[in-house]
Amino acid sequence: MRRPRLTDWVFFALAMVIGVAAAFVALRPAPGPGHSAHRPVVTADLAPAAHSDGLSEAESGYRFERVTTPAVRGPAVPVAFRILGPGGKPVTRFLDNQTKQLHFFAVRDDMNVFQHVHPTLDGETWRTSLALTDGGAYRMFAEFVPLDTKDPRHPVVLGVPFTVPGDTTFVPVPAPAGETVTATGYRVARVEGTDRVPLLRAQMLRFAVRDPGGALVTAVDPHLGANGHLTGFHTMLLSATHLHPVQSLGARLVDGELAFHSMFPERGEYRLFLEFSHGGRIHTAAITVAVG
Repeated sequence: MRRPRLTDWVFFALAMVIGVAAAFVALRPAPGPGHSAHRPVVTADLAPAAHSDGLSEAESGYRFERVTTPAVRGPAVPVAFRILGPGGKPVTRFLDNQTKQLHFFAVRDDMNVFQHVHPTLDGETWRTSLALTDGGAYRMFAEFVPLDTKDPRHPVVLGVPFTVPGDTTFVPVPAPAGETVTATGYRVARVEGTDRVPLLRAQMLRFAVRDPGGALVTAVDPHLGANGHLTGFHTMLLSATHLHPVQSLGARLVDGELAFHSMFPERGEYRLFLEFSHGGRIHTAAITVAVG
C-alpha cells in the first residue's frame, strides 16, 4: 500500500476549506425584500428577545412585593412596592433603561386605561401614584434591567393584578387599524397599515405622525433619551412586550417616521402605546395590531 504523500494532505486540507466556505455561503440568510439603503436594518444583535412578560410577580429570581396597592378611584392613587432580589432582600439600583431605573405601567383589562410613570425611591420602597378615575380589573407592571444582566436588551417585567371597585365603563378593544388619533389631536399612522405582524420575527414597526393641522412631523423632542417610547400589551393575556427605538436620541426622523425594533412572542392582538414629545407636550397614541 502506498503511503500518503505530502501533496495528498495538502489537497485534502484545501478541499476541506473549500467545503466549509461553501456551506457558510449556502446557509447565510439572504437580504429581505424590504431592505433598502436608506432604512435602518434590524439585526439579531439589535432586535429584542421574544418573551411574554409581566404574567407573574416573580421572574429571574426577582419578586414584586406589595406595600400599597390601589384600591380606590382618584386622580392620584398612591402605589408603593419593593423589588426583592434573588437573595430575598430589596434591590434599589438597576441599569438605566431609556434614562430611567424603573418604568411602571398600569393597564385595565379592556386596554382603555393606560398609565406610564416612573416611581421614586424612598429608602427601599418605590413610590408613585396613578390616575384611576374608573373602576375595573387592572394589572400593574414594574420593568427594570438588573445590574448583573446578561442581556441588557431584555428587561425583567413583573406583573401584579389589582381591582378598583365601583361602576366600570367598559370599552371594547378597537380592531386593528392603520391610523389613530391622540387625545391632543395628533394623527399617528402605522406605515404598514393593518398588515399582520409576523410571530417571533425581528422587524421594525414604523409610524408617521401628523400634527393637529395635518402637517407631517419630521422632528420630535427627546423623550426618555430617544425619539419615543413604545410598549405593547396582549389584549387577552395582559402580558407586556418591550420594543426598542431605532434612534436613541431625539433628532430628525428617518423618512419622517418613528421606528421601533419589535419581536412578538404570542399570536393574537396587541394594544400598542406610543409616546412621543412634540410642541412641548407628551402625546400618547394607542393602536391595535394583529400578530401571527
